[in-house]
Amino acid sequence: MKEKIEETLAFLKQKGIPNTTLGIVLGTGLNELVASIKLHLSIPYAEIPHFPKNTQEYQQGQLIYGTFEGKEIVAFQGRFHLYEGYSFFELTYWVRVFAALGGKNLILSNAAGALHPSFQKGQIMMITDHINLQGGSPLTEKGIETLGERFVDMSSPYNPLLRKKAETIAKKEKVILHHGVYAAVVGPQLETAAEYKYLKIIGADAVGMSTVPEVIVARQLKINCIAFSVLTDECNPNFLEPISIPDILAMAKKGEVELIKIVKNLVPVM
Repeated sequence: MKEKIEETLAFLKQKGIPNTTLGIVLGTGLNELVASIKLHLSIPYAEIPHFPKNTQEYQQGQLIYGTFEGKEIVAFQGRFHLYEGYSFFELTYWVRVFAALGGKNLILSNAAGALHPSFQKGQIMMITDHINLQGGSPLTEKGIETLGERFVDMSSPYNPLLRKKAETIAKKEKVILHHGVYAAVVGPQLETAAEYKYLKIIGADAVGMSTVPEVIVARQLKINCIAFSVLTDECNPNFLEPISIPDILAMAKKGEVELIKIVKNLVPVM
């Protein structure tokens, strides 16, 4: 595992990517942030040694190095999921590479279904905690202790100071910013009405298919995390309607406008 990370790091260094402390993950439908990045270099995931190949048709799949709001950043445009057939090590590999590049602070975004009755699609939820329902952990790989702590504290996976800063920014920018618990499931099928009821009972405010394994690895590597869900649909088990992918993408675009306001103001103070 270490050799793979070292080979990937050597490739990125050879391409001209220096040590960079700040990373941003651009999840489903959240690609417009790229337009605000002063691009220095972009590399398709397919060209990076040991990176999984992106199969999600709604995501680009490239590593971007550039300047955003006066800070050097590494942006990951597209991520990997369990439903693509990858192991936990593979789908969190980019986090380990980011840490090897000197990564210290990470902004994550995703698209999620709203479970809380007062949350509306097109709005933003800042993740305050999560529930792992993906049936495994990226810390169960053999030899994982060579890459960091095996028994990782998860009492506060989402950095309280960064969350407070984001909340202050949202109020200033007049952005509706909900707070809540994110449940990570495997997918790729959407949930049944009974499953949505179950998720609400156990305390989830939104549900998606990513982010949690990434945050677990980030915390193992002492990376500070803040994460936002763009709420793309409303999951009311009593009035469940067939899902519409075009509508989900449209709501992701709507929420993206608000999320970018927060991120643009958050990056300079990280």
